[in-house]
Amino acid sequence: MRWSHAFIPTIKETPIGTEAISHQLLLRAGLVNMLTSGVYSYLPLGLRVLNRVQNIIREEMNAIGAQELFLPVLQPIDLWEQTGRDKIMADVMIRFEDKKGKSMCLGPTHEEVITELVRNYVQSYKQLPVTLYQIQTKFRDEIRTRFGIVRACEFIMKDAYSFDRNKEGLDKNYQLMLEAYKKIFRRCGVDVIILEADSGAMGGDLSHEFMVPAAIGEDEIPAGGKGRPEKQVAIEVGHIFQLGTKYTKALDTCFLDEDGQRKPILMGCYGIGVSRLLATIIEKNNDAGGIIWPKEVAPFDVEILSLQPDDEKVAVFAEKLYADLQKEGLEVLFDDRASESPGKKFKDADLIGIPCQVVVGKRALAEDKVEIKTRASGETLTVETRDAKNTVLKLLRT
Repeated sequence: MRWSHAFIPTIKETPIGTEAISHQLLLRAGLVNMLTSGVYSYLPLGLRVLNRVQNIIREEMNAIGAQELFLPVLQPIDLWEQTGRDKIMADVMIRFEDKKGKSMCLGPTHEEVITELVRNYVQSYKQLPVTLYQIQTKFRDEIRTRFGIVRACEFIMKDAYSFDRNKEGLDKNYQLMLEAYKKIFRRCGVDVIILEADSGAMGGDLSHEFMVPAAIGEDEIPAGGKGRPEKQVAIEVGHIFQLGTKYTKALDTCFLDEDGQRKPILMGCYGIGVSRLLATIIEKNNDAGGIIWPKEVAPFDVEILSLQPDDEKVAVFAEKLYADLQKEGLEVLFDDRASESPGKKFKDADLIGIPCQVVVGKRALAEDKVEIKTRASGETLTVETRDAKNTVLKLLRT
C-alpha cells in the first residue's frame, strides 16, 4: 500500500477529552474515528489490525473444532423473557418496537439466540458435542462510556458456545477453550492473568476471567495472585463460563440419549472482547513515539520510508525494494509522499508502529546503504542495499 494512496489521517496533537493512552493513540494514528460517545468507525489502518486479530481467533477456534456462524443482531424480546434476562439486562438493553408492534432489541449478547437455534436442529446424542462461534457486533446502552473502545455502546465480540450431553464433555470443551484463549492472547502480544470468577448475569457453575493489568482497567486482580503483594487494576479481555443447563432448561433445549430419555443439553459460553483487545494491545505496547505493534497483529509487516521520493536513485531503489518484499509475501506500507518532510515521515512511522522500518535516503544510498529500524527496540542497522531484503526477512522472523 502506497501512503500517497492510503487513508491514514494521523494527528499531531493529543485529542481533547481523552484519558487513556490507547484512546489517544487510536485516534492520533488514524485507526478509529468517534461518531458519537461510545460509537466508533474503524478506519482502514484500524480495520487491518482488527482483521489480523480476528484471523488469530479464527485459527485457534477452528483448531479445536469450533465452527463459525453468524447470528442476527435483531432479537425478539419474548426469547429473552423465557430466560428472565429481559429484566436482568434491562439497564443496558437497547429495545424498540418494530412496525408490527413486536418488541425487539439489538443483541447485547447471544446465549438465547444460539440456544434456540440448537433446539431446532439438535435432538439426538449422536449430534453432540457441537461447538459454534461467531465474531459479531454487540450493542449495550452504557450509561458511562469510557476509554474509547474499551467500554463502548457498540463493540465487537467473539462469542463461542459448546453443547454437550454430560459434564465430562463440558469439562473437556471448557479446557480446550481455556488453552485456546492462552494461545490467542499470547499471539496478540498481551500477558493475561487467569482468575476464577463470579458468573454474574451469565449464570452457571464455573467461570474464569482473562485479565491484563493496566492503569485504565475497570476490574481488579486481588492481592496474592501469583504472589502479588497488592491488588491491581486490570482490563478483562475474555471470560469463559460453564453454563450447565441454565439456558437449555429455560428454552427446552434437550436431546434423546441411547435409551430414548429426554435430557437437557449442557452448555458452555466463551467470550473475547475483540475491539477491547485492540485497545488493550496498544495500552501494553507503546512508547513516547506511539504504538509498538506485536508482529502478528500489526497492520503491515514493514514500512519503507522514501525520504526524497523526487530523487531518481532513491525512487528506483525504494520501488524495487517495495516490489521485492511484496513478492516475499509481506504486507508493505510504502511512504512515498512527496509533500511531507523526512521529519514528518519519521514521526508518523513511529506513531503507527509498524514492526520494521526501512529508511531510504540520498545520503546513505550514495554509499549503497539503507537503514533498517526495529520499532520495538529502537535498534537501527545500516546495511548494504543488496542485503536489505534479507535483513528485513530475518528481523521479522526472529
